[in-house]
Amino acid sequence: MLPRFHRSLLALFVAVSGAGTLAAAVDIDRSIGKAKIARIEATSAADLVVLDAGFEAGLRQSMVCQVSRAGETLGKLLLVELRSTASTALILNLTAGRSLQLGDVVTVQTVSTRNN
Repeated sequence: MLPRFHRSLLALFVAVSGAGTLAAAVDIDRSIGKAKIARIEATSAADLVVLDAGFEAGLRQSMVCQVSRAGETLGKLLLVELRSTASTALILNLTAGRSLQLGDVVTVQTVSTRNN
């Protein structure tokens, strides 16, 4: 099996090249980029969301992530600061009437290249 870094690069190549038929043959670790909200800090400019995962979980600066709870999508975050085991994100948008809570699940937003 390929190291995690190489699987990520291969997945990026598949997504960018539009090689949808190759995507089905590639075994990509789907757990890369998963985290939970550990803390929410209100500041004068914007609320900061602190996650319990960082570089070691495959997260990278400028990634857009989706926040969900019980299978419902709540909004999107932009990763702005990363450490090995923690990250800080800005809220890009939230579903009307919803708010983020500690423990909400955060996953990296991916692009699908399906050929139908």
